[in-house]
Amino acid sequence: MKNIPLISSIMSTKIITLKKDDELETAERLFKRHKIRHIPVVEGESIIGMLSYTDLLRISFVDAVDDDGEIESLVYNMFTIEQVMAKNVVSVPSTANIKEVAEILAKKEFHALPVVDDDVLVGIVTTTDLINFLIMRL
Repeated sequence: MKNIPLISSIMSTKIITLKKDDELETAERLFKRHKIRHIPVVEGESIIGMLSYTDLLRISFVDAVDDDGEIESLVYNMFTIEQVMAKNVVSVPSTANIKEVAEILAKKEFHALPVVDDDVLVGIVTTTDLINFLIMRL
């Protein structure tokens, strides 16, 4: 049997997180500043949801985007992170192998999975991480 690397070898461990009471404007700034598309929402060290940049775009109306592509704060004042985030998040342990994680991402059509050990968020793995892994191996 092939020795398939563990997800812990490619996951990001410098995780940007949000709390459910944070402002959606804060989330937008984090997405743009760090050039990321998914942010876990945590309570303490435990993940309670996942917010994607697509979630923000989904709640914005075409009329609510200004000339610079910024979502106007009026829209953000209508919603909370808790209302917009995905709940019942699928996660994987750091001991999952890369193939198992790729299968979950492909089957569920997710683009990111939180990595959780003993109910503690320890990382995040994205489709970009998997693509970069493949590039390095080929």
